Formats: sequence, structure tokens, C-alpha cells
Amino acid sequence: MVPWRSTEEGFVTPEVLDWYRRFARGRPGAIVVEATGIRDIPSGPLLRIGDDRFIAGLRMLVETIRDASRGQTRVFIQCIDFLAVRRRPDPVRFLKEFLKITPKHRVALNAETHGDESVREKLCQLDNEALKTVLDEREWESLTMGYREHVTDTHLPQIASLPNLLPELFANAANRAKIAGFDGVELHYAHAYTMASMLSKLNNRDDGYGGALQNRLRLPLEVFDKVRTAVGKNYPVGCRYLADDIVDGGNRLEDAIIIGQAFAKAGMDFLSLSRGGRFEDAKQPAIGKAAYPYTGRSGYECMPQYLSDEHGPFGRNIPLAKNIRKGIRDIGCDIPIVVTGGIHGFKQAENILCSEQGDIVGFARQALADPDWFLKVRLGRGDESTICEYTNYCEALDQKHVPVTCKLWDRVGLDTPGILKTSDRKRRLTPPLWEPDLDIDEALTSN
Repeated sequence: MVPWRSTEEGFVTPEVLDWYRRFARGRPGAIVVEATGIRDIPSGPLLRIGDDRFIAGLRMLVETIRDASRGQTRVFIQCIDFLAVRRRPDPVRFLKEFLKITPKHRVALNAETHGDESVREKLCQLDNEALKTVLDEREWESLTMGYREHVTDTHLPQIASLPNLLPELFANAANRAKIAGFDGVELHYAHAYTMASMLSKLNNRDDGYGGALQNRLRLPLEVFDKVRTAVGKNYPVGCRYLADDIVDGGNRLEDAIIIGQAFAKAGMDFLSLSRGGRFEDAKQPAIGKAAYPYTGRSGYECMPQYLSDEHGPFGRNIPLAKNIRKGIRDIGCDIPIVVTGGIHGFKQAENILCSEQGDIVGFARQALADPDWFLKVRLGRGDESTICEYTNYCEALDQKHVPVTCKLWDRVGLDTPGILKTSDRKRRLTPPLWEPDLDIDEALTSN
């Protein structure tokens, strides 16, 4: 998840450096830096890579991670594109100001000769049941959820032009990542964002980029081809995509296997799997808030928590990853599959690798709970690990677009001199150091 520590303009800050420095001290095999916007547009405190002016800060970030890990941690960056999402409006204001009045509305209200103001007044007098019969599906969505661009909105020039625009944007971003010193790039083709929506079975564009799966694969493959050309054949480039959309009408495992095979044949260097996290089944936000794609069933499957079904929140993606990996091996490709989602312990992770259900294991919430997990396991001190409780306290902070922390450590040692804190001074921004006097290199050598 995005930790929300950059400036409003998307630049690296001391808080960003401190955050990744702390994770690098645990010596994970790799760190994938948060979803980073490829467009040169304001996106709040989200890192950006849409212009050369961001390179210097990103280079500093790479150097910080390398220094803190003594060069033992590879550094990747996740590049993302997303479409416009607006906050849910006040209903009266939506009907009086934002809704475009059409002949359809006039006919439905028996108000063919009425002016716009009169039609708006009639709309304001309707209850929700009646209003839903007058508004079309997208107008109702804009009223009840907030306006959101869809990849199928090809009547909008900015959406119709995505196939012409995105390959170059992603390629330029990847090239900047290479210049900044990152060891590789992960293309974000997952969850609620542009590329996942292009891949989804829900994409019915009629311009050759929607409908049949081979058409839905076109833009993701064209983006990758452009990126590969920009960074060269020896620079690692992979993607994160969905093993299952979860939402009604979306991709399922059988689609994900074919997608993975296509990416492998195209020459991607790794595939990282997730699932869900879609807008289509998101819960209704409060007025003045934007829809959050991790609140519905697909959101739960993306970030399961301790309030769960009989399976629990642990390793829900593993069976899907196993099948996708097998499908890719069946066509003679051996690129590594990254398994993520509810993985928290050494035996669990080791079993994934030994049973060939995946090739690389990724942690997010467990690493957030204990960034030294990797180091403790290597030192044979795994019993000292702090285990994630899967309360999704961190996700709730992410939803508010405020700095993400973990409840297991963010109020520990608040009086420690020199630590960075949230603006209200109530939470620390990085976990306390484990064994601060430990000579990590010596400990690893002698272990």
C-alpha cells in the first residue's frame, strides 16, 4: 500500500527516506517501492516519476536503501497509471449543478417544454427509487458513488487516446527509474487502476482494445514492448496483475493463466500476483469522500483481515498462483512467480517455495508489522518476530490518504529523541530499531 509520505507534488521527502531506510535495515531480498505515478499531474502525497525533475530524489531513495542494506537488497519501483475519481457529491448540488440535463430526463419527467432549472427542481423532489428510474447507470453511479472515469468511456478524448498515450508514459517512467539507479521496474497492471481495467473482461471497448482477451491484452503488451525498448533487454521488467478480478463479470483464473502465458512469452522477467481490489463492488462512500476500491468483497480478497471466513486471511492467493505458475511452465517458460497475500511465517513461505507453488514470496503487511522479520529469520531468531494481526489498521489509514503506520509499533517510544512523527505528534512514522547495537554483517557472517 502507499505510505503517503511524499510531498503534495510527488517528491521524495526525509520521511520517505526514513521509511525505506528502516525496511532496508532488515535486509530483504528486494524492496518494491510504492505505486509511483507516471503522469506529470498532481496526485497528493504519492510519489511520482512523470518528469525528469523527480529523478534526483528517487536516486537518493535508491542510494538510501542500498546503504542501509549494505547492498544486499535489490530495489524495484512500481509504476502506475490511474484515471480520474471524484468525491461523492451532495445529492442536491449534483442535481442542481453537475448533472447534464438531456431530452431523456425531460421525457421521463413529462417536462419536454421545461427549461433546465425547472427540470432540476423536479429531479430534486424525487425519492431515490424514482430518481433511479430517471437517471442512467452512469449518472446514478456519479450521484451515489462519485464520478469515476472508466476505460470504456471512449467518448472522452482522454480515454479514447489511452492506447496512444500510455506506452510512452510508462516507457519514459521506466527509463527514469533506470537512470535513478533502480534495479528493475514493476508495471502495475492490478487492482482498480487503468491497466487492470484494460485487461478485465469488463472492458468492452470497440476500438480493438476491448472485448476478446487478445484485444484486452493489446495495450498491456504494447506498454511492455515500449518499456523494453526504452530500458534494454537486460534490465528487469515485470508486472503485478490479478489472478482473479473477484467482481461479477471480471477475469477468473482461466483468464489469468492465459494472461500470464502471454506476458511470459512477451519476455517479462517476473509476474507478481494479487487479486481483487476493484471499484465495481466498493462500498458507498460518505458524501464528500471518494470511493475506495478495497471495501467490497474484491477488496477483502485483496487485503483479507482477521474477521474472515473459515479459510482465514492467510495465503488465500497460493492456489491461484500455483495454477498460473503451472500454466506458464506448461508452455516452456520459467519466469519467477511472486506469491503475496497473507503470508507471515517462515514455514509458510518455505512451503510455497519447496512445493513449487511460487518462486518468490512477497510480504507487505507482515513487513510493515516487523521490518526485521527477514533478518531475524536469517539469524535463527524467528521466534522474536512480531506477527501481523491482520486488523487492517494500516489499510484504514491508507484509505484516508494519511501516513500509514502499524498499530503494533506506532505509539511505542514516542519520546525517543530524533524520531519522525505524524503532524499531530501522536504516531511515530517508523518502527523502533530492533537490536540497535547489533553488527548485522558480523551477525550474519557468524550465524
